[in-house]
Amino acid sequence: MSELETLRAANLQPPRLPKMAELIADQLRKQIVKGELAEGAALPSEAELLERFHVSRPTLREAFRVLESESLITVRRGAHGGARVQVPNIDVAARYAGFVLEHRGTTLADVYEARILIEPPIVALLASRRTDEDVRRLREALEEHEAAAHAPMVAIRTHTAFHALLVELTGNQTLRVLTGMVQHIIDRANWDWVEAKSATQEETGMSLGLRAHHRVVDLIEAGVESGAEEVWRKHLTEARDYLLRPDRTTVLDLMS
Repeated sequence: MSELETLRAANLQPPRLPKMAELIADQLRKQIVKGELAEGAALPSEAELLERFHVSRPTLREAFRVLESESLITVRRGAHGGARVQVPNIDVAARYAGFVLEHRGTTLADVYEARILIEPPIVALLASRRTDEDVRRLREALEEHEAAAHAPMVAIRTHTAFHALLVELTGNQTLRVLTGMVQHIIDRANWDWVEAKSATQEETGMSLGLRAHHRVVDLIEAGVESGAEEVWRKHLTEARDYLLRPDRTTVLDLMS
């Protein structure tokens, strides 16, 4: 029995051979992710690429569409158009993760629970490996937040940036991507809540958050891992309880 007959007998499909457009997209993708093609750089002209890959114009343009759908290039049509490189961005992964969570009917409580489980150990990790430069950047971020205390829409931006900074300073790129997916949704919830509170002139609760931020930086600077982790877990739990709204229960409610 041939290999193909064996696959069919087992009700399996033979592996699909990639199309030429996919192979071209794969080569260009590798150049982008390796940094061989820089952010904003123009790809070689269509004529050069046709010559290089020995393909038809429709095949090359199909490869461009693949890379454009992955947000790795932008394509401008017309006489003065062309393709330019976009480096991989955490925001792209975060947006796509948001679509997946929307489709699954994920609740916002579920998202907050994930953050409460993920972020506190990250803060403990930072406390264990912090440098003087890390502490300086954290203090600077706190000063920016304090300066914006009376401008809620600016303050919420500095507030959410502080959360991202804590993860960034660990130096762990995988954690940055994973938390970025969750943070993308929570940032949206923060903006939504602050806008609602600002409209009614109610207290937004950011002053309490700022105090927690100061406390965690003190503990990080002192290298108190368990204390920093516990303070951050308490802060995130209080933030969840404050931000959850009866009219916004799922990720789809928030994004729609």
